[in-house]
Amino acid sequence: MHTKTLVAAAVGLGLLTLSACGSTDTKGSADSKTVTLVSHDSWAVSKNVLKDFEKQSGYKVRVLKGGDAGQAVNKAILTKDNPQGDVFFGVDNTLLSRALDNGLFQPYEAKGLDTVGAAHQLDQDKHRVTPIDYGDICVNYDKAYFSEHKLTPPQTFADLAKPAYKNLLVTENAATSSPGLGFLLGSAAQYGDNGWQGYWKKLKANGVKVVDGWEQAYYQEFSGSSEGKKAGGDRPLVVSYASSPPAEVIYAKKRPSTAPTGVATGTCFRQIEFAGLLSNAKNTKGGKAFIDFLLSKEFQQDMPLNMFVYPVVQGAAVPADFTKYGPAAKDPETMAPAKIAANRDQWVKSWTSLVLK
Repeated sequence: MHTKTLVAAAVGLGLLTLSACGSTDTKGSADSKTVTLVSHDSWAVSKNVLKDFEKQSGYKVRVLKGGDAGQAVNKAILTKDNPQGDVFFGVDNTLLSRALDNGLFQPYEAKGLDTVGAAHQLDQDKHRVTPIDYGDICVNYDKAYFSEHKLTPPQTFADLAKPAYKNLLVTENAATSSPGLGFLLGSAAQYGDNGWQGYWKKLKANGVKVVDGWEQAYYQEFSGSSEGKKAGGDRPLVVSYASSPPAEVIYAKKRPSTAPTGVATGTCFRQIEFAGLLSNAKNTKGGKAFIDFLLSKEFQQDMPLNMFVYPVVQGAAVPADFTKYGPAAKDPETMAPAKIAANRDQWVKSWTSLVLK
């Protein structure tokens, strides 16, 4: 499940660290037979699927995980002149303009791109990034809490500001977390450029709790997650993903018949993840082959139960458990990349002043 937290823009190069996994080849991208993938900590693929790519392509894959999504993006920008790898996976539409404006990627039109719907191709004129998956950032609720308190779970942004849900919601910091930022953008899409501030004033008055990142919110503060219960979490509402409920079922020690958590479908914001060939990559040929692999049906159908996201390739099958317990939102909020680029930094600054001070 995604754990996507931004790093402060001022982080120094001397503080950057990357953890390696996958191939033990230490030569990295300088070896033309090795492709190095740089990604966030939530990157996951079945071993047999990755081995199929290595066998068919002749390349060994080396994976460098650089923290949560925004952290990994900022690290990649800071090292773009001498990149740590060949391909970056995990930049999403909330941060895409930052990566593109900083020249993080070089153009490549991937094989199989014609199987991806136009709605996911946010850079289709220049092909600097390739869409790989999508998901929805949504408020999740603890079913047991609302049943015990005979309270109807909230379903919309407006519901969250009602007195009945006072002191129940925990969200992530929009300045330090990708889901937190997505929730802010969702509220801006819902209430408009001049209305989202008033909405957040209501949320603050209604006792919304803000923590740094998704892991803290979901695993420590949220009463509905298995880890949250162990940690004594007392917030029955959390900003997470529409795909979080199936994870609670699939990873449960004793599989429940229904998911213990639900999704407030009127609070969702659509998130699309991309991969790109890094500028100054040492192994561009191998990097292109790997991006093609990410659009293969084998990889696309492997993703849902590894990273709990939906495939972008049309016709790729999604596991029954995934669709049963975590269907994608039917009408999520969206926002054009250009609008995100024009407003993101100022909105985050205003949000910080309004909510955290």
